[in-house]
Amino acid sequence: MTRSATLVLFPFLIAGAIALENGLARTPPMGWLSWQRYRCITDCKNRPNDCISEGLYKRMADRLIADGYRDVGYEYVNVDDCWSLLERDNVTGRLVADPARFPNGIAALAEYMHDRGLKLGIYGDAGTKTCGGYPGSEGYFDVDAQTFAEWGVDMLKLDGCYLDTDAMADVYPKMTRALNETGRPILYSCSWPAYLIGKKLDYESIQEHCNIWRNFNDIDDAWTSVKSIIDFYKTNQRTFVQVAKPGAFHDPDMLIIGNFGLSLDQARVQMALWAIFASPLLMSNDLEKIGRAEREILLNRHVIAVNQDSDGIMGSMVEKSGDFEVYSRPVRPNRKPSTSRVFAIMNRVEGGAPSPYTLCASDQLGLSSGRGYYVTDLFANNRLIGVLRPGDNLTVEVNPSGVVLLKATLIDADSEQ
Repeated sequence: MTRSATLVLFPFLIAGAIALENGLARTPPMGWLSWQRYRCITDCKNRPNDCISEGLYKRMADRLIADGYRDVGYEYVNVDDCWSLLERDNVTGRLVADPARFPNGIAALAEYMHDRGLKLGIYGDAGTKTCGGYPGSEGYFDVDAQTFAEWGVDMLKLDGCYLDTDAMADVYPKMTRALNETGRPILYSCSWPAYLIGKKLDYESIQEHCNIWRNFNDIDDAWTSVKSIIDFYKTNQRTFVQVAKPGAFHDPDMLIIGNFGLSLDQARVQMALWAIFASPLLMSNDLEKIGRAEREILLNRHVIAVNQDSDGIMGSMVEKSGDFEVYSRPVRPNRKPSTSRVFAIMNRVEGGAPSPYTLCASDQLGLSSGRGYYVTDLFANNRLIGVLRPGDNLTVEVNPSGVVLLKATLIDADSEQ
């Protein structure tokens, strides 16, 4: 099941405007989303703690606050598929939340989030039905956008099931227009490119109409799935890097850290690469049962700062040597033409002992400042490793299926390490 789409709108937008430049998602959005962990569980009698219900979203919101997630930037709580009745209201044509599972309605749930400094996201589909078989928005874009705005929704993820893929380039902008006309800022997450894998895409149009967009298969709770996403982004990085910018980001899908499919090293890989890619950080896990080590990875302020760098420049693979891949992105502080950089050194070997990798400071890696760089280890509480100048080498040990995440901060730049 593929989903995505979030749109934010401001009152100053001109009614009828199609472009999405709405001031939202200036950095990648962060939060929690139910789909990967909870799917379409609707049996609240037998699975009361796992079913898609207002209780689930309130509990996860409470954990975002109690465990410090909100304080480091995780602010969206996103309802996914299977929240509505199977039929629209036969008088108004509006979507209706299942009263058995959402007895107080979506507006009350949005108020619950807003009262706690959080934001509410909701799920829709551009086709006739959602992926789970609930009513889609085709033919109801204006009605649904107005409904979501009146409920106080802050993000919309618009999936693409039961929709002709040839029509997506025309259909998704219809919701852009409808959201704009509500006057409410709603972040728009589109699944449009994810249904067109392998086809030529007009990313300028996607960037114009969506704040974030899925463009590959849904993530599964498995290391093989994480690797396939990384490989897809690596293969398409030339195109992707040119498109991403503040207000418009690629979405490689949810963070599955804290579930069942990743080791701690693999969890660090996902967190590191999603930071390098300037991707949304939308967790899908059980925040009530997550382990301490996984929580520390998700709460790592130094890694989050990389993801949230205000320049919004997407990183890419810059070096490959044997089983090692090095990914990098420029970050602040900078002193033009030089810039600080972050490097994720990933070991693709999945067995045996940790292996050494030597990073050489060079123009090729963007490390050309004669003043040098302070190098810190972001997964070791930003511990200072040393000073690196052009021509210097730095050797690190990387665990199997693991990563070392380093920041090279310009010396004498007007900022902290």
